[in-house]
Amino acid sequence: MRINMIKWHGATAQTVVLMATMAQAQDTGGFGAMMRFGCAQHSIERLDPLVQPGTVPSQHVHAIVGGNSFNATMTGNVGEESTCTTCTFSEDFSNYWHPALYFRARNGTFKHVPIIANEGIFGASGGITVYYTSPEDTAVKITAPPPGFRMVVGNPTARTRNARGAAYNIYRCYSNGAFDPNPMGVADTDTSEFPKQHCPGGIRVNINFPNCWDGKTLDSADHTSHVRSGYNGCPTTHPVRLPQIMLETVFNTGVFPQSEWPTDGTQPFVWAQGDGTGYGFHADYVFGWKGDSLQRAVDQRCGLDRCNGLATQQQSVGNRCTKPQSVVDDLQAWVPELPGGMVVTYA
Repeated sequence: MRINMIKWHGATAQTVVLMATMAQAQDTGGFGAMMRFGCAQHSIERLDPLVQPGTVPSQHVHAIVGGNSFNATMTGNVGEESTCTTCTFSEDFSNYWHPALYFRARNGTFKHVPIIANEGIFGASGGITVYYTSPEDTAVKITAPPPGFRMVVGNPTARTRNARGAAYNIYRCYSNGAFDPNPMGVADTDTSEFPKQHCPGGIRVNINFPNCWDGKTLDSADHTSHVRSGYNGCPTTHPVRLPQIMLETVFNTGVFPQSEWPTDGTQPFVWAQGDGTGYGFHADYVFGWKGDSLQRAVDQRCGLDRCNGLATQQQSVGNRCTKPQSVVDDLQAWVPELPGGMVVTYA
């Protein structure tokens, strides 16, 4: 299924990067301030402190960035528990994670697909690009989440675009290492499921979290009921407007030649939970900004990866913020099945 939206032409590559979320802002009032920064990879492992707290290992593999206090059981203010972060803003000890991606070869074996640094995120050790955006209307009050806040977006069991809880995912197929094609906003070649063609320059995927909160519940039993997506303001049940958080990741799919693709014509990439369609992409967020740093950034309508009064660090420093794996899966080897025994499904 292709995404049919406005396509901009004539923009420079740098402009394209800076405005990548313009067409995806979930607000009909227009696009305003946008923070965009990198968070390097600090672990890839089977842990999920929201959906499966305390379970080691969790059901499937995740790619995790942010503060180094990430573990199987996370409660309270994680911003006070981490000693370092992989993010450019060194006061952001939040954790952001989503499933790992695997390649399934024609002989049925699997291998983990590495993540590469996104365009404009120089020197990062893979990881996730994080966006915090605000609407154009400066009269709209944007409130940063409080300590202890967390949420999930997407349904890992979704196998169709209209499945219950399916997130608004956008995939882009790059033809080369220069991030081409890369039109501004959402291109008419973008898809909501895995691209069918070979993508030698990688596959980029992004996902938006809900931007309206009930104002009182830090987390709900299903990790979603306390938040909603507001497309023209927030509903009365969830009146607090949050900054729009989007995650964007580029996977190095070009390292897997087409000679290894399945012979039946199906595309070979699957999410770690066994999703062969791409509709089951999902992501988790645990707030961990220090003090009022995110609120100050939102109030200033900060842009990109610089903000007056907020501390930043070189990406090389973030790259050194790692944590030992609690669950060790061989990410370099070909394996006969997905970690956790997850079975690939398409329906």
